[in-house]
Amino acid sequence: MSTPNSTTPIALITGAGSGIGRVVAHTLVDRGFHVVICGRRQEALDETKSLCKTPEAITALSCDVTDETAVDKLMKKISAEHGQLDVVFNNAGTNVPAMPIDELTIDQWKTVIDVNLTGAFIIAQAAFRTMRHQSPQGGRIINNGSISAHVPRPGSVPYTVSKHAITGLTRTLSLDGRAFNIACGQIDIGNAASAMTEVISKGIPQADGSLKAEPTMDAADVADAVAYMAGLPLSANVQFMTVMASHMPYIGRG
Repeated sequence: MSTPNSTTPIALITGAGSGIGRVVAHTLVDRGFHVVICGRRQEALDETKSLCKTPEAITALSCDVTDETAVDKLMKKISAEHGQLDVVFNNAGTNVPAMPIDELTIDQWKTVIDVNLTGAFIIAQAAFRTMRHQSPQGGRIINNGSISAHVPRPGSVPYTVSKHAITGLTRTLSLDGRAFNIACGQIDIGNAASAMTEVISKGIPQADGSLKAEPTMDAADVADAVAYMAGLPLSANVQFMTVMASHMPYIGRG
């Protein structure tokens, strides 16, 4: 397990007020972690905490990942209260409705890029700094990519671009982290059931122009995969993992 400093590993999960972040938080608690969860809405974070079987193992702190000052304050609070940071699941993300690029506004582009890419960078930078300077040195960053880090859906310019960029962030962190015992990996998720994927079960545009419902998978399966990555010793790393609904149109998409 990625635990350079104590017998109770400390994990940070962004975007943990709902969906995959919430399920991962509960799963890591079950695996022996103390989990710090963050997101913009304190009430959603409090709900994530209250739904956990052992809520005392979760610390819920509101934080906007696009706010560098807020993230710095969050990291300092984690260090002060726990003395370490072992694992970060860089999970916060957002999207806008599908549309051709010429219909996309600059504000819509910025909305997605600011959270999915700049927010992920700010969290990764702050986590890297914390892990580099804590003693013992080291930790693990797990970036939430997407099937869209490999292939796009129709009309998904900002989301797809952001997730392709996350792959570059993952590769760079993995390389630059070697000198400081910081491992970085990426999990690319396809059709995990959540509020963001409800539309997938009802029908979503396909590459051939048709509208088809797609199968989804339980978010708990994603959480188990993240927990496996998080639980490895720092001498081992899952560089990239793809977890997807078996029958979704990814292999052979189009």
